[in-house]
Parts: sequence; C-alpha cells; structure tokens
Amino acid sequence: QVQLVESGGGLVQAGGSLRLSCAASARTLSTYVMGWFRQAPGKEREFVAAIRWNGHSTFYAESVKGRFTISGDNSKNTAYLQMNSLKPEGTAVYYCAAGRLLGISRYDGNYNYWGQGTQVTVSS
Repeated sequence: QVQLVESGGGLVQAGGSLRLSCAASARTLSTYVMGWFRQAPGKEREFVAAIRWNGHSTFYAESVKGRFTISGDNSKNTAYLQMNSLKPEGTAVYYCAAGRLLGISRYDGNYNYWGQGTQVTVSS
C-alpha cells in the first residue's frame, strides 16, 4: 500500500505561483508513474501532468504546458508540481496519484493510489 500526501495549496492571485508537493510513503517514485490531476467544482477530474522516473519523461495537459513543471526528488520520495502564471480557471482541488504503469497515462483510472488532495484557489 502506498500513501500519498499533498501539500502546498493555498490562495494566490492570478499570475502568481505555487509549488505543490506529494510525499510518498514508500520508495515509490523509481518504479511508478506519478501524476497530478485536478477537479474544479462541478467538473470532472482532469489530467494535469505526469512523470516517469525511468527516463525522466514528462507529459502535460495542453492547458498548463509552458506554465507548470512536474519534477521529483527520488531521495525524498517526493514529487512536485511548480505552477506559474496561474489563472482563475486553475482553481481546483489538486490530487497526486501513483500508478504501476509502463508509460505515462493521462487516464485517472490507470492510477492505483491517490492522495487526499490540496485546494488551490486563484483569485482574479
């Protein structure tokens, strides 16, 4: 069983930045794909970004490409999501997820473990 704990959410003005962290309970990152998803009120959960440690490949949703960066520190079992130039439509609960995948996936059903989520609110 893998436990994931997100932190770093909060209230920020449009154009500002936040860095989310996802701490894993086990030596997860080297063998899993780590993903970030978000869910805004009244909307379905959507893919944001993912990283595969072997080869360090990354993938982003078009809506965040160029503004968000996913990374990780294997020694700390922690994944990060650096969010710059935030927009009001980025207001959502952000979730970290881990999946035993051969490659990066944007489909949330492919991820085995989920954190509890952290709220990000972007004011206009």
